[in-house]
Amino acid sequence: IINNYVDGTQEGARDKASPSGLHFRDSKRKVDYVLAYHYRRRLARHAPGAASPEPTHGSASVALVSNGGTGKGRAEPRQQQQDDGQRALWEWPGLPGLGVVELSPLDALEEERQLQREEYERNLLEAGLEIEKDPENKSQGLSFVRIHAPWQVLSREAEFLKIKMPTKKMYEITEEKGILKTLNEIWCKLTEPLQPRVPQQENTKMKNLSYPFSREKIYLYNIKDKDTFFDNATRSRIVREILKRTSTKARNSMGIGTLIANNVYDAAYPLHDGEYEGQNDDMNERKLLYQEWARYGVFYKFQPIDLIRKYFGEKIGLYFAWLGLYTEFLIPSSVVGIIVFLYGCITIESDIPSKEMCDQRNAFTMCPLCDKFCDYWNLSSACATARASHLFDNPATVFFSIFMALWATMFLEQWKRLQMRLSYFWDLTGLEEEEVIVFGLFIFQEHPRPEYETKLLQKKLKNKNITTENSSENEKEKLTWSDRMPGYAANFGLILFMIMLTFSAVFGVIVYRITTAAALSFSTNETTRSNVRVTVTATAVVLNLVVVLILDEIYGAVAKWLTEIEIPKTEKTFEERLILKAFLLKFVNSYASIFYVAFFKGRFVGRPGRYVYVFDGYRMEECAPGGCLMELCIQLSIIMLGKQLIQNNLFEIGIPKLKKLLRKLKDERTELKEMDTNQSKDPQQWDLDYILEPFTGLTPEYMEMIIQFGFVTLFVASFPLAPLFALLNNIIEVRLDAKKFVTELRRPDTVREKDIGIWYNILSGIGKLSVIINAFVIAVTSDFIPRLMYQYAYSQNGTMHGFINHTLSYFNVSQLKAGTQPENSLFAQEVSFCRFKDYREPPWSPHQYEFSKQYWAVLSARLAFVILFQNLVMFLSVLVDWMIPDIPKDISEQIKKEKTVLVDFFLKEEHEKLKLIESFVARDKRKRRSGTKSKRTRAASFSQGHRSPKGSFTSFSSQHTVV
Repeated sequence: IINNYVDGTQEGARDKASPSGLHFRDSKRKVDYVLAYHYRRRLARHAPGAASPEPTHGSASVALVSNGGTGKGRAEPRQQQQDDGQRALWEWPGLPGLGVVELSPLDALEEERQLQREEYERNLLEAGLEIEKDPENKSQGLSFVRIHAPWQVLSREAEFLKIKMPTKKMYEITEEKGILKTLNEIWCKLTEPLQPRVPQQENTKMKNLSYPFSREKIYLYNIKDKDTFFDNATRSRIVREILKRTSTKARNSMGIGTLIANNVYDAAYPLHDGEYEGQNDDMNERKLLYQEWARYGVFYKFQPIDLIRKYFGEKIGLYFAWLGLYTEFLIPSSVVGIIVFLYGCITIESDIPSKEMCDQRNAFTMCPLCDKFCDYWNLSSACATARASHLFDNPATVFFSIFMALWATMFLEQWKRLQMRLSYFWDLTGLEEEEVIVFGLFIFQEHPRPEYETKLLQKKLKNKNITTENSSENEKEKLTWSDRMPGYAANFGLILFMIMLTFSAVFGVIVYRITTAAALSFSTNETTRSNVRVTVTATAVVLNLVVVLILDEIYGAVAKWLTEIEIPKTEKTFEERLILKAFLLKFVNSYASIFYVAFFKGRFVGRPGRYVYVFDGYRMEECAPGGCLMELCIQLSIIMLGKQLIQNNLFEIGIPKLKKLLRKLKDERTELKEMDTNQSKDPQQWDLDYILEPFTGLTPEYMEMIIQFGFVTLFVASFPLAPLFALLNNIIEVRLDAKKFVTELRRPDTVREKDIGIWYNILSGIGKLSVIINAFVIAVTSDFIPRLMYQYAYSQNGTMHGFINHTLSYFNVSQLKAGTQPENSLFAQEVSFCRFKDYREPPWSPHQYEFSKQYWAVLSARLAFVILFQNLVMFLSVLVDWMIPDIPKDISEQIKKEKTVLVDFFLKEEHEKLKLIESFVARDKRKRRSGTKSKRTRAASFSQGHRSPKGSFTSFSSQHTVV
């Protein structure tokens, strides 16, 4: 069971190793899981001529058994008890002149870890697993424990975990008929070049009937080879469950998670299926995934979702299926967005308001943009901004906002249908019910987290009410809300502080814009003064992007720490709480500055003669003459593209490679001065996988896509090209994530999930919020409502002529406060009245500078539009949701058919089994009548074999299978 090679001839030991690195040294038993750890032993050199000391070994050591006879120079460690009965050391006669020295505190800690490892591995053996270990023949180094699960363990655990396995029975899948079948065939023909070249099921019209594995009904399953009946992903999942629940008495460690947290082991992971590239022609699933999925050269191909699910498990398979569907849905939205943008480009020459603004004959003398140092200016100087604003501020954006709201609903509905289809074909239907049954018998799925167990142990020791020996009462002990109250209080306070920090960062950027604009206005250079707004906007957006990226990384770490101090009991609870915290912080961080530009900038400026000041002499910033929509577009595009390019791509490529390099350098530096007697020039698969980055979950992958989904839907009225840039990013993102999973990460543990969990609720929430936000963007930020009001309520001829003059109010420059008038004005003519953008009464009115009737009319129209738009889009979304069933009709029929076929299959098998038993009983009676003693004895033994339903596989079940 324990295969530990300590052969003196290194070449001989390595020659016997598995050539593929995926098996034990006998090249027969698969390596289903690997445990890695660093060991450290103190060895000292004896005086010359001293006798070689006896080898010693700790009392809790596991027996060492060679695999293939006694090799020359093989170490034979013996147990020697110390005087105090507590401390022992390893020593090998193969290394002459070495002896025992006093233990330092570091060595004592290492010895304690070694004893824990030995106890844990002994418990794994008792659970039925088989282990192969590397020799610890150096003073320090890296060692691996390879684990194999034999058939008895696999079948036992598969039954406990209710793992669905294919039976002998196959049934026909009902195909679509009529025009749908024709369209499907045409689609398959057209997309044939886009399909990945991966092995497909021989008969796609037939499906294996699956049923939770049962040893009593083993004759139902099509078991051709016990070694391949359970695939590698299922085998590693079974072993992982055993590792999770196997405990040690030392430090009350509950499972492999606690041992890794206590640095007893460094890592635990299943192996990849070999190398993904190389000279050898052996094809494996990892290499196939790399060639057909994880390369940028195959970006145009569909994803092999079934192979991804088989290799990585259902949870990761669902992520890539969701990402693929999201990317496909971005294609129509990108096309419509481009059409809307082109419409703005085509109609820019016929846009009357921008023409009036650019016409220099319209002498609109505008009030100074700052006190004292800014001069009066002509509105025609802002011609370029006005023309650019029309590209995104036109009637087509209203249509596009409605389209994107319905698009989000359609996407979520289509995902629910695809999710149900995948659940059916991946045998995930009824998964929750099966887990309830499993939980009723054995607790396999929801193992407590190591941190929870540690806190629980501390509580037990503190209360001194329950001893560690009383296990029945220990199970009743749990953490209450009072134990978690400090964590909850810290969460509330820190999250509030982080949100305030984000708002402070946005305010800091606002102050930068105000002060920089004022400073550039003092410049004597005419070019600098004329480009103040462009310079300030561009630099402020870049500065804001840098702040967002920095805070994003900080918030990710803070969210994880805050979730840890809450001490959630299970990994699932931990993940959900982490997702909510991280999403809240990153949502506020990503969109705070965009919300400011969209809804707050320019709203609290005041008016000439009564401006609002941030600091002494520094006014609140105003929107450009064409409105804030153009600036909102710039802000949104820069942050979106910057996050995608820098955070989602460069960080994802660079950080894993950097961590891999640092880990490799650390291991090389540790073992630099020693000759490695166990490693060859060709590292084994467990060595190669250890260097890879450990898999830490799908939360970062989902998070970046959810934030992108927000950019695409929330403010799409201001930036119709957002879906296009998201599509281009996702084409790269799919292959980048694929390459990371195949080449940069250790193989994740397979996890069965039937949906994407809390992420769907977040997506649905963003979709509903996008309707409200786009309604306010159109009504408040854009000029759509004022233009509509002017054309149908105030225009004399029903056209847009005179709109600019209608939106500008008059101000008497003699009423400017002392010290705020322009110094050394270079304006051509003397100015008596200047104009500013607002709906206010003129100076000659009895209610001068108060809001005019037009202001209240426009405000009422804006609020009415928000209510109308929101209710209309919500109604259409509910209508679409109602019209599209969550479960496809063919899948619901197939599920019903599968249940019927399953019942018929059981009845048929039981009927045949009953007939077979009756025939045996009848034959037994005939043999008894014959009176032959030998025949009676044989019949009795045969009959006895059939009365035992839990008999061996080779007794009744095997004979029934042959029949």
